[in-house]
Amino acid sequence: MIKTICIYCASSNEIASQYFEDAKKIAKIIVDRQIITVYGGGSSGLMGCIADEVIKREGEIIGIMPNFMKAIEWDHKGVYNFHFVEDMAARKKKFIDSSDALLALPGGSGTIEELMEAITLKRLKLHDLPIFILNSHGYYDPLIEMLNKTIDEKFMNGSDKNLWTVINEPDDLIFYLD
Repeated sequence: MIKTICIYCASSNEIASQYFEDAKKIAKIIVDRQIITVYGGGSSGLMGCIADEVIKREGEIIGIMPNFMKAIEWDHKGVYNFHFVEDMAARKKKFIDSSDALLALPGGSGTIEELMEAITLKRLKLHDLPIFILNSHGYYDPLIEMLNKTIDEKFMNGSDKNLWTVINEPDDLIFYLD
């Protein structure tokens, strides 16, 4: 049973509106199921959108942020449950330790790095959390193609395809939460 879900996502405000709309749908789905959201604690981009929507819908949200980000006031002022950690490595560990599932929305290098580390750690049997990749509007097509190539060319095992689940629309997540 999934009681907490960590969302990896973008902090950029410059991205297309379609990604913000999908983030709002994800937040609604999570709050409607009374699942606690764990996220990076930011106030901008998809991170801020997720937080705003969860707060608006009176859901529960936990921010996890390195101290250096708090020092430059990247933290979302409406999130009251915060865990401040030493650095980015501690943040990623806390994401996994605090969650029952992981969900990657579209994002940049930080989001992709978090997702890839989660897949790697699951492959090494250091956690067994479900990992969902929201492939909004085909955003992750090149990454999924690369992951499949690692399997096709025997850098990973065929069974490693079970390490993650690709969903193409926010509503597809409902199937895995209900």
